[in-house]
Amino acid sequence: MHSHEKYMHRCLQLAKIGQSKVAPNPMVGAVIVLDDKIIGEGYHQELGQAHAEVNAINSVTDKSLLKDATIYVSLEPCAHFGKTPPCANLIVEHRFKKVIIGSRDPHSEVDGKGIKILQENGIEVLSAVLQKECDELNKRFFTFHQKKRPFVFLKWAETTNGLIDNGGNKGGVTWISCKETQSIVHLWRTENQAILIGRKTVENDNPSLTVREITGNNPIRVVIDSELKLDNSLAIFNDDAPTIILNSVKKSQEGSNEFVRMKNLSPAAILQELYERNIQSILVEGGTKTLQSFIDENLWDEAKRIIGQHSFKNGTAAPVVNQPEKNIGNFFGDTFLSYRNQ
Repeated sequence: MHSHEKYMHRCLQLAKIGQSKVAPNPMVGAVIVLDDKIIGEGYHQELGQAHAEVNAINSVTDKSLLKDATIYVSLEPCAHFGKTPPCANLIVEHRFKKVIIGSRDPHSEVDGKGIKILQENGIEVLSAVLQKECDELNKRFFTFHQKKRPFVFLKWAETTNGLIDNGGNKGGVTWISCKETQSIVHLWRTENQAILIGRKTVENDNPSLTVREITGNNPIRVVIDSELKLDNSLAIFNDDAPTIILNSVKKSQEGSNEFVRMKNLSPAAILQELYERNIQSILVEGGTKTLQSFIDENLWDEAKRIIGQHSFKNGTAAPVVNQPEKNIGNFFGDTFLSYRNQ
């Protein structure tokens, strides 16, 4: 492995530590190298706090070493004043010899401007080192800025005979996947800013849509309830997490529940509403009707399909994805399949 790739891999390792704590900002890791040895490193730890480059520079006691050092960053250093000052300016201030970058930042306020600042100040810049891996790390951030909509992650569990429910078990859940699988699903919830389901799923399962099996942040809950037929005693309306109820009846804020009136409740209109709220990613856990609507409108990016070990005599057929599937493993008897929208 080339040394550039070795140090960029370390940047990626560091960046991942900030997962679920920095959104809607990207995950970023930085490593400072002198004479083929790491002398400093850092990552973006929490939204609104210091960026990866700042933390890496602060970790070096003798700042006089920096003028002869190379800094590796998984994402182009920022060039604008946001919650923190521009990192590109800080790198110039410390007169780094070279900057190695993984991904170019697609944010309109950066997008090449950070690189330009560095080069105009005589700093050598090498870009696109492990770019594919760096892009993948921040796929939600990239989708949000490039496609002007949230990253859409679809998830469902189905029986061995292709059903996602047993035909309407209102008020209780008939589990398809094993209990151990729930921890993985809850991990996916922490990785996305919001989670969306339709009215029928709320009525049938009465889910709370929170993170209970692992440590992490609860996603914003989004419910499609056009005519506001759901009873407010259901778990989705508790104060464990904020809930957005998309409907065609009223607009109001009631405690942690926000009712958002919309003329159109199509996937495209919903994603536009969430984009305007700066929600960068959404996990769609709804029933077949909701999931299939996103698939049919080609408004999805990734899907995870879990095949449990049970079968039902009757029920609702699972969604259909016309993309190549990848078997990503077997977990306590459950089969996990993955899809990417090509």
